[in-house]
Order: sequence, then structure tokens, then C-alpha cells
Amino acid sequence: RVQPRASSDALAGVMDDCLKVRLTAPPVEGKANEHLIAYLAKTFGVPKSQVILERGAGSRRKQLRIRSPRKLPENLDWDSK
Repeated sequence: RVQPRASSDALAGVMDDCLKVRLTAPPVEGKANEHLIAYLAKTFGVPKSQVILERGAGSRRKQLRIRSPRKLPENLDWDSK
């Protein structure tokens, strides 16, 4: 779940089986999607081409695939629901 126009880029935790991501980019002309892909690529240590937006391009709730992540953020509780 993406929150555009946030004060800073950050992973905000896992909520309702979704990773909440705050982005500084506005939701205009795909800028938030491009920013999300770049941010997740950096966060998970992969090239941008390894982050694929599978669905939800026009929605706050998105489904992405990150191929072969090299690192996982340590500050998230991945098992919480």
C-alpha cells in the first residue's frame, strides 16, 4: 500500500498483509510508480529491472514482484498480520 506525497521515503510496516510504503513523489503521470520501483530496488539491493509492477498501477494498493532480493529490511515484522 503506497502513501504518496509523504514527508520522506520510508517503509512504514506491515499492515493487513501489505507492506506500507511512504513516498515523497506525487501520484501524477506515473511518477509515484517510478519512484516506488526505484526506492524498492535500492531497499532490496536489486536493479530497477528486477522490480516489476504486476497490478495496481492506478491504485494505492499495488502488487509488485522483486526478483532475487539481495537484502531484506531488518526493521519490519514480516510475520505480523
